[in-house]
Formats: sequence, structure tokens, C-alpha cells
Amino acid sequence: MTVEVVKALADAIRDEVGKAVVGQEATVEMMLVALFAGGHILLEGPPGTAKTLIANSFAHAVGLKFGRIQFTPDLMPGDIIGANLFNFQTSTFSLTRGPIFTDLLLADEINRTPPKTQAALLEAMQERTVTIDGESLPLGDRFMVVATQNPIEQQGVYPLPEAQLDRFLFKHNVDYPSAEEERKIIATHGGRQAVMSPEEWGVAKRADAASIGEAVAAVASVKLVDDVIDYIASLIRGTRNVADLESGASPRAGAMLAGAARARAAIDGRDFVIPDDVKTLAPALLRHRLILSPAAEIDGRVIEDVVASIIETIEAPR
Repeated sequence: MTVEVVKALADAIRDEVGKAVVGQEATVEMMLVALFAGGHILLEGPPGTAKTLIANSFAHAVGLKFGRIQFTPDLMPGDIIGANLFNFQTSTFSLTRGPIFTDLLLADEINRTPPKTQAALLEAMQERTVTIDGESLPLGDRFMVVATQNPIEQQGVYPLPEAQLDRFLFKHNVDYPSAEEERKIIATHGGRQAVMSPEEWGVAKRADAASIGEAVAAVASVKLVDDVIDYIASLIRGTRNVADLESGASPRAGAMLAGAARARAAIDGRDFVIPDDVKTLAPALLRHRLILSPAAEIDGRVIEDVVASIIETIEAPR
């Protein structure tokens, strides 16, 4: 598959999601980058901003096996990964697989369950395997988590542990729609008494596991020149000597940023990465990996401003 075909595939998926979702083009693009880069994405935004609808429509358009978990305070790890249950009729244990055994998993409102349950996703997101009673069970090569969460300021939520956050390629902020988009949402959805499924909106399957795998292979061949590699390294290293940050980004963050930049280039129809790919993706890749210092928190600094300042300070290659 060539990058031109990757671009056409991405455009087709965008069009299908757009049948059900008004606006949110930036969110869909970040999900496409995560998909073709082999990563996971965390969507954060207030209730009612179509996070679940976007994820559901996206899963339908890319044609992957879809599973959904509604995270609640009483959810247990076994409810996610499954368990070996004893069958009294046969006097044997049989494996009952949990909803995590899928290709694209929607972890809805992931921060409404305690950290112990959130941790059930750690191995799956990192290794694409699940361990039940000492036995490692593989997940598919295309396994991807699209998680949604409400802002931490809301009641009834638990902050995600740092190890959990680091598993996500991006943390993308889902904003409110523009005035024109909101008017269209009201006109389109305002007269419907029930939530319609992607199929009812006419969202069609435009890809499958094989074509997604070919796109991932094409992304890996996108060129990354030395100047852009140096720029990525400078951005990552630049997070480690900022007074407002208690800790900076790890070397793994740099490798993940390079892979994501390759995916964005391919989606744009290019077989080479440009600095703008890196600059555009850096905020979503860094915002959940950096920790503000206590002094910065007291001063009311926010991580978004610190990340923007770092990106502005590091000179991009021409």
C-alpha cells in the first residue's frame, strides 16, 4: 500500500464518521493517526460532546471487531479480562473471555472506576496480551483502546495513574462545537427521541484488519530525516529542564512521537515527515506525560501553557 492509498483510506473513514458526527474533525484525525501508528488514544471532554458517538462511529467505519466497556465504580478486573470459571457439571474450569478480547475497545468513562480496575488494561495496552491464572492469551495485532474520560474536576472520577496514562499515545481534548456546528447538531439531532446507531446514520465499513495492517506497514516506510529526528529529540529533552515541570518526558515519548509523525504524514499523502507534523502532534503526546511542579501548581500554571512554551522555544528545522 502506498501513502496515497493510506490518504484515500483515511479520507473515506473521515467521510463515514462525518455522517453521524457534526464537526470534531481534529478528534477524528488524531484517532486516525493513533490507529495507523499502532497506538491508543484518550479522549477527554465534558459530557455531551459526542465522545462515545465518535468512538462508536470510528470503530464501525474502520471495520474492526468492536467492544465496549462502561467503566463504573463497582467494575472489577475480572469483568474486563475474564476468568476461569468452574463448571460443576463437568468438574473442570473453562475460560470465559471478557470484553477486552476484541480489536477496537471503547473504554467509556475510564476514570469512573478505581485504579485497581484501570490497571487491568496495562498489560493489554503495552503487550497486546492478557494473563489469566498465569496463562498469557494474545490479543489481535490491531488491538486499540479508545478511552473517554470526563474532566478531573467533575465529581465521581479517579485520576488515571501515571503508568496508565503513559500507555496512551495521545490525550486529546474534545472541545465544544463552534456556533455553526452547534446549530447543525440541534437541527440534526434535536428531533430524535433515541440515540441512533452508526448503522442508522448510514456509516459504512470502509476498511478491515487487513487493510489497516497494510496501512501500518506503509506508515513505517515514511522517511524521517536527521533534521526532524534532531527536532524531536530537542523537544523531548527540552521538557526535562523546565522549572515548571517536576518530571519531563521519557525517551519512549520521542520514539512514539516519531511514529505518530510518520502516520500523520501518510494520512496527508506524503512519504516524508515535516516539522509541522511533529509540532502539531506534540501537545497531545506530551500533555499527559508531564507533571507540573508544586510551585507551578500554586502559581496556577496549566500544563497546556507549559507545553506550548516548550514547543515555541525549540526552533524547528527549515
